[in-house]
Amino acid sequence: MPRATSERFSRLHQPAAKSSKTPTTVQLSGASREKHSSSNRGEDGGKETKGVGHVNPLFNTERFGQHILKNPLLAQAIVDKANLKPTDSVLEVGPGTGNLTVRILEKVKHVTAVEMDPRMAAELLKRVQGTPEQRKLDITIGDFVKAELPYFDVCISNTPYQISSPLVFRLLSHRPLPRVAILMFQREFALRLTATPGTEFWSRLSANVQLYAKVDHIMKVARNNFRPAPNVESSVVRITPISPPPPVRFEEFDGLTRILFTRRNKTCRANFGASGVEKMMRDNWTQWKKEQNASSGMELNGQEGNIDTKAAIEEILQETGFSDARPAKMAVDDLLKLLYAFHAKGFHFA
Repeated sequence: MPRATSERFSRLHQPAAKSSKTPTTVQLSGASREKHSSSNRGEDGGKETKGVGHVNPLFNTERFGQHILKNPLLAQAIVDKANLKPTDSVLEVGPGTGNLTVRILEKVKHVTAVEMDPRMAAELLKRVQGTPEQRKLDITIGDFVKAELPYFDVCISNTPYQISSPLVFRLLSHRPLPRVAILMFQREFALRLTATPGTEFWSRLSANVQLYAKVDHIMKVARNNFRPAPNVESSVVRITPISPPPPVRFEEFDGLTRILFTRRNKTCRANFGASGVEKMMRDNWTQWKKEQNASSGMELNGQEGNIDTKAAIEEILQETGFSDARPAKMAVDDLLKLLYAFHAKGFHFA
């Protein structure tokens, strides 16, 4: 990855610097236009090759988990699903050679594209240089997970597979919240995002995301729509953040679901009886009690610090009616009810 710099590139191609562990971002903007014929450049921005076995090294993208969307009709359909407005600012993650980007730019005020691969960023820059859309585009080279994000109304992404989960949760924690996100994922990940209680893919991921957003599956995408073709099918989902978000700390809710979905088909009683859980709950309760006493100017004595954690957990599970419930069938509202019951007794999960 290139070294961190605020320099704006005026050349069409900028060689990538040696990789570094330091988070980096580079802003790209073009100052000159390279003329090229559309007869030898495809929709994906790379030179067309005929015959089997000829591979443009530009598309050796596996190390970034990236597969370039090459179907123009599909690219347009994805952009249309975002219902973009002329005043919108859009964040695009993993733009590749810009097949989605150029269509987004036609509809909005501004696009910030975050791209890990400097080669892809250079190809994208070439596609817009000398056009009115060039002024509306900023390209940041670097790791999306570590990059500083600007304000944006909408996020659109053909998501590199290794950042699927970090992407979702970073979007949901961003403030102000985006209006909507249209995101492409591997099919199984998308099915977990959109799953409902009692189905095969209902999981900790499903519950954690659906606490903060409405998630819809909007289209399936076959592997032959990408270059190089991935080994799995893909899907596009729409994530609409709940605004204002519920007043629940993510760390608390995630701590609860981490315990329950470790063995999602076991009962809640069995999951809370798993090795290490009781000790963790007791330690958290003791810490909470100390903080409560400290705020009131009191010290925690030995008697106050003693609690039968196992009995207290069993009592909470019985009172809420979830002792024999199985997480695989518990809805978000059920999980919230259980979380609040634990909080009422001084038990926390973060």
